[in-house]
Parts: sequence; structure tokens; C-alpha cells
Amino acid sequence: MLKTIGAMTAIASSTLILSANVNLAQAADSGLFPMHADVGSPRHAGSMLYQAAAKTYLMSGGGANMWSKTDGFHFAYKQMSGDLSFSANVRWPKPGGNPHRKACLIVRQSLDADSPYVDVAQHGVGLTALQFRESKGADTQEIQSGFSGPVRVGLEKRGDYISFWISTNGEQLHPAGGSFKLPLTEPFYVGLAVSAHDDSTLEQAEFSKVELKELPPLPASARGEVQSTLEFMTVASTDRTILYHTPANIQAPNWTRDNNLIFNGGGKLFKIAITNGALPERINVADVASINNDHAISPDGTQLAISAGGVSRIYVGPITGGAFKLITPAGPSYFHGWSPDGKTLTFCGQRDREVDIYTIPAEGGAEMRLTTAPGRDDGPEYSSDGQYIYFNSERSGLMQIWRMKTDGSEQTQMTPDDDHNNWFAHISPDGRNMVFLTFNKDVKPNDHPANKDVMLRLMPANGGPITTLAKFFGGQGTINVPSWSPDSRKIAFVTYTTIYPR
Repeated sequence: MLKTIGAMTAIASSTLILSANVNLAQAADSGLFPMHADVGSPRHAGSMLYQAAAKTYLMSGGGANMWSKTDGFHFAYKQMSGDLSFSANVRWPKPGGNPHRKACLIVRQSLDADSPYVDVAQHGVGLTALQFRESKGADTQEIQSGFSGPVRVGLEKRGDYISFWISTNGEQLHPAGGSFKLPLTEPFYVGLAVSAHDDSTLEQAEFSKVELKELPPLPASARGEVQSTLEFMTVASTDRTILYHTPANIQAPNWTRDNNLIFNGGGKLFKIAITNGALPERINVADVASINNDHAISPDGTQLAISAGGVSRIYVGPITGGAFKLITPAGPSYFHGWSPDGKTLTFCGQRDREVDIYTIPAEGGAEMRLTTAPGRDDGPEYSSDGQYIYFNSERSGLMQIWRMKTDGSEQTQMTPDDDHNNWFAHISPDGRNMVFLTFNKDVKPNDHPANKDVMLRLMPANGGPITTLAKFFGGQGTINVPSWSPDSRKIAFVTYTTIYPR
């Protein structure tokens, strides 16, 4: 059962740990939130008016922003522990104002301006996003919804994960697709926030039909539904955008020249336009069943190579769909990369119980084995200049990124053995960078793991410092095929969220 939390008695200010610059206020009738205060250093003090009959909160807030390393806003809040769901209708009563003023539902570790937090923020222009700061003083990041100005927004905390919910046209609240893992020390702060995004003024937002519910602890036997979200990221800013969310399992997005994504789901291939509200269309692959998540587009953009079948084999056919030709009679064979000149495919093949890297002519012919080290060699992909094949190998202990010349010579480890397992390097079309998937040290290389905490990380293609782009719940289908946009500015990937009955 869900327990709705009623109004609380006021908390004595002596029990709160406040920053020196927080202005504390108390409302006589404050609904769910017994306290409200400015966080950070807004030039103008904010306020809250609770209209009990309508159960509506009118909040004014100043502050320069809720972003970067510190925040400035007005906050109506209470302290809580455990799991919860939190939702409200959000409206800006006055038109105009700063387009990036923010009205937020927020879960926050403390009242410090640089506190870790997760919120659902609706901007003045309708942009709605899940924002988060992973640690005290860190930069804020966000996952933008594909829908502008939803009627109702919400978040749900289950354990360490906080997920993003929306209702676009008054339908039942449903997952928007974004989630973030943020371990919090109990108690933490939950409430409503308004930031003007302009420290010289105040902005007012209305929160109505506010619901804040405690969720009972999940039993050990609880099994939620794992749902999928197709996202893309602008690498320079690490801002993420939700393109498509579905209860189905989808994997392996590939970026086309005409700004579509091709992905796998349920043994089939689909194409979706990179526009708000787009829906996927199935690609007809005649006479090829059980397509797995290893596929890619030819350099000229006209053909697809896919892996399919119970004993996986590689096929090539038109990108628009139709008849596909068998390329690898031997199996299992799992396609991963196409040479820049379009003449050669590289794949991992299991032969005599060993998984190694092979090449084969794109028109079919004799396969060539390139690796012979014991253990798994996987995920081969050509560099954009065609000089190297990058792959992942467990030969040094943990799974790491390696590269070699296209004839198999000069096999060189590219990522350090740094207490992580690294999979599936993808080289940007301009040849400058590679993005790859990172699992924790305890993940077994032969598991091809799904439903794990993972990181997307970036490093120069020729080696250098590693940058973490994102952390989320993912798996080997997150980016196991080439996923860069043609201009080398964005990457596409799939994340997963576990949804439990409410």
C-alpha cells in the first residue's frame, strides 16, 4: 500500500543544519512542507503561499540558477527517509520572464548551495529535464525529456535510483525514461523549488495537485520491469536527450547519414527519426529471423550488415530492407565493424571454443583470423582511417580496449588495467576520440552482462586521459555497435530503468 504523507508540525530551526547564507522561514499553514528557505545567495528573498482549499503552492524564487557547481533558489521542504514518489502539476502564472527559470521537484542531500541532488526541472520555455549533481561541488548534468511542457511531472526514489516521470496530456503519470543513481544519507530533503535564472528579479511558479507518498520497502523477492530508453548525448556538454522510451528491451543504436537511428528489439530491426515524438518503424529483413544486437551501416550508407540466427551468422543487405545475403557460413559469428572502404567486415567468431577477431570480404569469401590469445577477444571496429582495428580482450586479466593493424600485427593495449572492465570501443568519424562502455571489476568478461551499473567513457583514439561522460543502469547492448553521429558531436546509446508496481 502507498502511504500519503500529511502535513507535519514545524521543525525547530535548531534541529536543522543550515548554511550561513540560508534565510529560514516558517508558514502558518504550509501543507506538506513545514519549512521554506532561500538556498544559496539570491539577491531577493523568495516566498511560499499555500492555498489549503486548492492544495496549491504559489512559490516565488530568485537566484542566478540551479546548475553548475552551486545553486540559488527558494525551497519548500521536509526531511524524509526511504523510498518515495513525488508528483505535481506545474504552471507559470505569468507569461514571459526568463526562458530558463526553473520550477522543480527535488530530492537533495542538504541545504548547502553545492549539495548533491536530483530534481525534475521544468523551464519557462517548457524544456523539462532530470537534473543531478553526483557529489558535493560537482558539476550539474541533465537528461532532457523529448516532450516540452508536460502537464504533470514526477520523480520516484527506489533505493539509490531516482527516476523521471511525466504526463503530457493529462494521462496517467508514466516513466519518461531518465534515471540516476544517487546514494543519499538519511534523512535527506524533499520539496519544491523555484529559481529565477536571473538574480535581479523573482519568478513565480504554481504547483498544484501535489502528491508526496512514502513507498514501502521492496521485498527481497520483488522483480521489477526493466524498461528501455533510447538517448543521445552532446559529447562536449554531456547533456543527454531522451528520444524514445519503451517497456520493451531495445539495444544497439546506429546513427544513419540522414539523421535516423537504427536499433534492435525482439529479434527485429527498427528505424526512428531523431525528432521529438518520433516513433520507430520496422525494417523488413526478408528470410532472416532472430536478429541479434550486432549490426552496422556500410560507409556509403546503402547497406546493413547484421548478425542473426540461433547459431549467429552474418548477413548483408539493403538498408531499406529486403533480401539479405549470407556472408559467414561458419558460426557463431557476431558482426561489429565495416572497413571505411566498404570492402571488409570484421567480427568476433567462436571457433573450437575460442572467441577471436576475424575479417572477411563484404561480398563473402575466406575468413581471416587476426587474434590467437587465450580468452575472449570481442567488439572489433575499424578506425576511421582504416589503419587499425580496435577490440576488447581479457588477455591482460580484466577486459580492456586493444588495437592492432588490420593484418593482426602490433596488438597494443589502449586502456589501463585500472580496476574496470572496458568493452566496445567506438571511434569517432573524425578519428579523434573513442567512446567505450565500462563495467565494474567484478563483472565477468564472458557474461556479456546486462542490467548493470555502467559508465560511458571517452579517451583520445591514440591514447590519453579518460573522461567519464555518464553513469547509468545499462548493459552490453547499450553501445555495442558504432554509435557516433556523422559529425562526431553526439553519441547514441540505450539505458535501462527498473520500474516496480506502484
